Amino acid sequence: MNYLDLSIREIHQALVEKKTTPLELVEEALRRAKANKDNAFEMLCEEEAIAFAKSLGEPEEDNLLWGIPYCSKDNFSTKGKETTASSNILVGYVPLFDATVIEKLNAKKAIMIGKTTLDELAMGGTGTTGHKGITYNPYDPSHKRMCGGSSCGSAAVVSAGIVPFALGSDTGDSVRKPASYTGLVGMKPTWGRISRYGLFPFAPSLDHVGFFTRYVEDSAILLGTLSGRDDRDSTSSFKPVEDYVPVSSSLKGTKIAIIKEIVDSIKDEKLLKSFATSVEALKKAGAEIDYVEFGLPELQAIYATYIVISCAEATSNDANLDGIKFGPFLGGKTYQEVMSNARTAGFSELIKRRFVIGSFALMRENQDVLFLRAQKVRAKIVAKTNEILSTHDTIYVPAAPGIAPLFEKKGDKLSDEYLVADNHLALGNFAGLPSITLPLCLEDGMPIGINFMCRAFEEKKLYEIASEFEKIAGLDGLTLVNRKEGNL
Repeated sequence: MNYLDLSIREIHQALVEKKTTPLELVEEALRRAKANKDNAFEMLCEEEAIAFAKSLGEPEEDNLLWGIPYCSKDNFSTKGKETTASSNILVGYVPLFDATVIEKLNAKKAIMIGKTTLDELAMGGTGTTGHKGITYNPYDPSHKRMCGGSSCGSAAVVSAGIVPFALGSDTGDSVRKPASYTGLVGMKPTWGRISRYGLFPFAPSLDHVGFFTRYVEDSAILLGTLSGRDDRDSTSSFKPVEDYVPVSSSLKGTKIAIIKEIVDSIKDEKLLKSFATSVEALKKAGAEIDYVEFGLPELQAIYATYIVISCAEATSNDANLDGIKFGPFLGGKTYQEVMSNARTAGFSELIKRRFVIGSFALMRENQDVLFLRAQKVRAKIVAKTNEILSTHDTIYVPAAPGIAPLFEKKGDKLSDEYLVADNHLALGNFAGLPSITLPLCLEDGMPIGINFMCRAFEEKKLYEIASEFEKIAGLDGLTLVNRKEGNL
């Protein structure tokens, strides 16, 4: 038995009973990281992690994260460690401070063993645009299937069993979609529940700190640790932090809404069959299921609305990456030349396209028809989402239209399967609602996930529902080294 393959609580118990030590856990995590072939790391923090592990004294019985290794997506500031957001323009940038979530994990004496890859500047959903190349799905040794993005590296390292949890960020589905593709629990809490101080901004009105685990309880433990007011992030909530760890509960009387158009847009017959089986299992457990209509035009508008708003915000937020304040200095006689040279060499084509879209949407003559119109559509979508949740405890849908896609797959970008089934998780970002992805089943050896979403700041309720579903599906603790078929 290897302790890294257990839940956080089980690892903690082994540490308290001195069956293992933080140093042994770190050394095993580093060994697995070095053996991994998925291109999931920006850097390993080997010397620092070993030194930290050696410095820890007696186990802290009331601190579940004491001595446990983890990884962070490389868009969280880490004091004294290069932080690039997988972009050439930030190569060599070493922050002078830690992000709030890094501070909190340090205080709990969790041990960071590495920084993980992402789609450049967290813009993208394929895990292919980072400056170190493609990040691969651990479930596919042929390296033909994607991990999803933008939090591709963090998903890969947890799925491969390197660490029990990893930090990510979620602006449209960047934690929850990769979680579906890699068989993990992917959590995005309510907007403002966790401070974003030290998270490189992409689109602040949509950005959330998220994380990957293999168990629902592990996710709840992390949320309790990372949540809370932070005066350095004025958007962080003053709401008290609850004990989110779910206790034994029942789904009896829980009102679950399933958005009909999302299910109807999926073509994968095996997924539809497994989803239908899960619906019957939820009914048997006492849940009340309603199929509700959202409105196909609104769902089809999600992707375009997301692109306009996120690109506009990104254009503004990343204007400081100019080759002077940040980025490589490549010369030039004027400020404009310096900036042009740095940004031309420092950004990939995908980032340049997104900045062009954002700048175009923010031009004075275009704002009414593009940016402001997108904001109005967002408001309409949020209103419909909240209307459904006003009469239901949660919304339950497949997290993705199928298993992780092939890298070379060229789908119809105007089909409902792409516009709706592949992009609906952005509903949680538009409305800032807590949303969690869980494994549903395996199809041809590849995981498929589902998603639950609740009302704002109802993470406790969300975890109770997720915990009961975890028992129904029987895929808790799913990793590459611990494949199983589950109950459904």
